[in-house]
Amino acid sequence: MQSETPLVREAVREDLDAVLSLYAHMHDTDESADVHTLQAAWEEILADPRTLLFILEHGGVPVSSCVLHILPNLTRGARPYGLIENVVTHREFRNRGYGTALLTHALDRAWQENCYKVMLLTGRRDPAVFRLYEKAGFVRGVKEGLIAYLPEPGGP
Repeated sequence: MQSETPLVREAVREDLDAVLSLYAHMHDTDESADVHTLQAAWEEILADPRTLLFILEHGGVPVSSCVLHILPNLTRGARPYGLIENVVTHREFRNRGYGTALLTHALDRAWQENCYKVMLLTGRRDPAVFRLYEKAGFVRGVKEGLIAYLPEPGGP
């Protein structure tokens, strides 16, 4: 019998399909990759001790996921910092506290790893997304986020 209590765990090799299925709930469109490229990236993620991909399960079903990167640093007493990416909850399971539980777990792990801060960027504009992040402990307006993308071929 599966527990009704959500469980957060680190991903294992057999979780690739579940993670990719969750990622379909993150963006309406995304760049695709062939199976060999995906498998190679997955193996690299699993092999990196400073990249932690968390999955939250409810009733044995993966419903939410995020990635925590622990990055070495030479400032702040040489304490690392964290970067959270690819936060997603299955559309049918949103607004039930799963995202907050998942992010709280990721932050707890970052603090265990002695991170002095954890950063998260979002391209979403929905106020509910900001409420989720703030409920988990993130603060808006402290710093400004900037992003550079690979220039398009033939572009300026």
